[in-house]
This record gives sequence, C-alpha cells and structure tokens, in this order.
Amino acid sequence: MSIRAKVAGIGHYLPQRVVPNAEFEKTLDTSDEWIRSRSGIERRHFAAEGETTSMLAANAAEAALKDAGLEASEIDALIVATSTPDLTFPSAATMVQARIGMTGGFAFDVQAVCAGFVYALSTANAMIVAGQAKRVMVIGAETFSRIMDWTDRGTCVLFGDGAGALILESAEGEGTSADRGILSVDLHSDGQFRDLLYVDGGVSTQSTGHLRMEGKEVFRHAVEKLAQTATTAMDKAGITSDEVDWVVPHQANIRIINGTAKKLGLPMERVVVTVQDHGNTSAASIPLALSVGKAEGKIKQGDVVVTEAIGGGLAWGAVVLRW
Repeated sequence: MSIRAKVAGIGHYLPQRVVPNAEFEKTLDTSDEWIRSRSGIERRHFAAEGETTSMLAANAAEAALKDAGLEASEIDALIVATSTPDLTFPSAATMVQARIGMTGGFAFDVQAVCAGFVYALSTANAMIVAGQAKRVMVIGAETFSRIMDWTDRGTCVLFGDGAGALILESAEGEGTSADRGILSVDLHSDGQFRDLLYVDGGVSTQSTGHLRMEGKEVFRHAVEKLAQTATTAMDKAGITSDEVDWVVPHQANIRIINGTAKKLGLPMERVVVTVQDHGNTSAASIPLALSVGKAEGKIKQGDVVVTEAIGGGLAWGAVVLRW
C-alpha cells in the first residue's frame, strides 16, 4: 500500500466586475477582434476597489469546503499560490485561514507566478505523502489588475483576477497508475530567462512596479516547455496520452494551449479551455479551470487529468492526477 493525495473538493470565485475586450478600445489602440485573434480572450474579471487577493481566495476556499462537505477545522494546512498578496507580510494564506475560521494547522504562501498552483500542489502532495498533513487546501488567487500598465496594449488586455481552491486528502492506494490522487509531479525553473516576464518593482526597490513581458519569446518557450514537462510527468506516472481524459492547462493564450495539445498529440476536445472568459489569472488559472470543468460535468471521478503551467522565472511544471 502507498499514500496518495486525492482530490476531496474544489471551488472557485470570480469578482463581479466583468470587463469585455471592447472596454479597452476606449483607451488603447486595440480592438475586440485583435485581442481575440491573438489570445482567444473575450472577457475577464477585475476585483473591485478594496477587494484583495485574500478575499478572493477565502471565497474560493469556502466553495471548496462546501464541495468536499468539510469544515475549516478539518483542514491541516493551507497553501496560497499568489504573486499579488495583500501585504508584504503576513502571508495571504494566514489571512485566508482567519477568514474561513481555521484556527488550527498552518498556512503559508508559494510564489512561482503562473506556475504557482502546480508548485503548491506539488508541495501539498509531498506533505501528505510524508505524513505531515492529512488534508491540505491549495489555493491559487490573484489580483493581477493591480500590476498592469494600462498603456501597454501587449499585456494589460491579457490578465484578469480570480481564485480557485482544491482540497487534497490522504488516501491509501496500491502504488499504481490506477490509484486516485496525484500520480506524478515534474517541476523546473531557469533564472536566466527572468527578463522575459517580470514585474519591474518590489519590496527591495520600494515600488510596486508593472508587469513586463517579451510576448514572442515567452510564447516560444511556453509551447516547448509545457509539452516537455507534461510528457515527462506522464512518463513518471506510467501513462500514455491515450489514457489522458483531460488536459487542464494554464490559461494564458489559446494559441499556446492549441500548440501544446498538438505537440502532445491530444485533440482539443480533451482540453478544458476557460481563457475566453477569465483571461490569464496566473496562479488561479488552473484551479479555476478545474472547478469550471467539474461544474460543467466534464471532469468526473476516475478521470486522468494532466495540468501544466509556465510563468515568470521562468518556472514551469506539470502534475498528473486521477480525479
């Protein structure tokens, strides 16, 4: 027998304000057609004034608890993946912990930008397999609208705000790919590419800064590295692409999603796509898509799901799990 970290519940939350592409036509030299053709994005959600990352995360956490039929007191650890925390410290995770009434256990943040949820999921899996925790809530939450340069049409139209939460719990398995739970993880980073996607500010520089991106270079690295890490993760899990029910990728750009699926030899009918409705929500992207996929009746118990993401750093990785 072996210990697996299986999915117990999932949920998401989106701010009320919906921003269609047409809204950017008022201030930028852009159009709905231009944005759709280059990214696949049609609309995104922006947090209201005073609505913080931890607030979005707490709402997603409550939805996940409801889905799992659990109370906050039954969660041993809480991890928030975010690059846009409310404050320098304390962590957004401890703020969520307080908001949902979780008075025991421990909470901390993980920062790997768009790959943050994959990194956090890997961390939660390791803690469960090691016996350090029995139930871990993993949340991806972002308010990227707060770090946009609204004069840069190449970036500000791409991002949105939101949160998704997933609860993992310890379960016994046979140690085969037939087990429910996380089957494999593959993580990478390479700091030599840091100038391709970054924010030009931070605590040490005493400024918030704005997101900067070399779009063409990021695209080139994304398709190659996402296909590679997903393939490696599948090999580690002992499964082939034919056994994959759903790919739930980081929702950055429909052309990246299409290109990666093609390299993996998987039809788009087996890919969960939400980028049109949410834009790029960074670390919130994958849990949002997982939650929507389940709510729409696509992802069902027993399905093999492959998630993969790449973000600033560059940092990238993939997780294979059986739902």
